[in-house]
Amino acid sequence: MDLPRIFTIRESGHRIHNPMTAQKLAALGESLRLPAGTRVLDLASGSGEMLCTWARDLGFTGTGVDISTVFTEQARARAAELGVADRVDFLHGDAAGHVADEPVDVAACIGATWIGNGVAGTTELLDASLRPGGLMLIGEPFWRRTPPDEETAKACHATTAADFLLLPELIERFQELGYDVVEMMLADQDSWDRYAAAQWLSMRRWLDRNPDDELAPEVREELTTEPARYARYGREYLSWGVFALMKR
Repeated sequence: MDLPRIFTIRESGHRIHNPMTAQKLAALGESLRLPAGTRVLDLASGSGEMLCTWARDLGFTGTGVDISTVFTEQARARAAELGVADRVDFLHGDAAGHVADEPVDVAACIGATWIGNGVAGTTELLDASLRPGGLMLIGEPFWRRTPPDEETAKACHATTAADFLLLPELIERFQELGYDVVEMMLADQDSWDRYAAAQWLSMRRWLDRNPDDELAPEVREELTTEPARYARYGREYLSWGVFALMKR
C-alpha cells in the first residue's frame, strides 16, 4: 500500500503537496480563529506540513494519515525538526474509510477527495470524525475558466470537463450538501507556479542521478512535455482552494 514512485519522484522537493504556499497555509490556520489545543485529523496528510506548522504556530494537536511511506516518514521527521512530535503523530495507511477514535475539532482532506470518491463522499467521511459544531476543511480543484473543449480539460489532467466546477458552483455544491462555507483560501497563479515548477526541478535532478532507472523514460517524457502543457492549459484554466465548512 503506497503511492506510485512517479508521484514521490515528482514531488520529492515539496513540503506542501498542493498549490498552497507556506504563507497561504499559515494564513489559513490563523483565519480559522481556533484556540490552542484544537484537535485535527488530516486525511491524506502528505509530508505533514499543515499539522506540523499549525502545531508549532497555533498550538494545535492532531493526527495525519497518508498512504505514502515516503511522505509519512518525511512528516515524522518534520515534526521532530519543529519540536512538535509530542503534539502530532502520523500514521501510514489508507485514509479512505479512516475514522478517528474520538471526535476531533477539525477534520481535513486537503486536495485528495478521491479518498471519498468525490466531494460528497469525502464530506461524509470527514463528518464521521468531527465533533458537533466542528470545522471541516476540504481542498478541491475548480475551473478558473470554463475549458472550451474536452481536449483542454484533459490537458489539465481532468478526465472530463465535468470533473470540476467553477468556483461559484463549487460553493453552491457544498451548500447543497448541507454545509455553510465559512472561510476559504484560494491558490493563485503564482502559488500554482511554485507547486508545478518545483516538480520539474525535482524530476531533472532525479534523472541526473538515476539515468538507468526503469522509470527514467517515463520521467523524461513528463519533464519534456509538462512545462509547456502546464503553461498553455493548467495555469490558465485550473485553480484550487481550501474551503472551511460547518454543518447546518
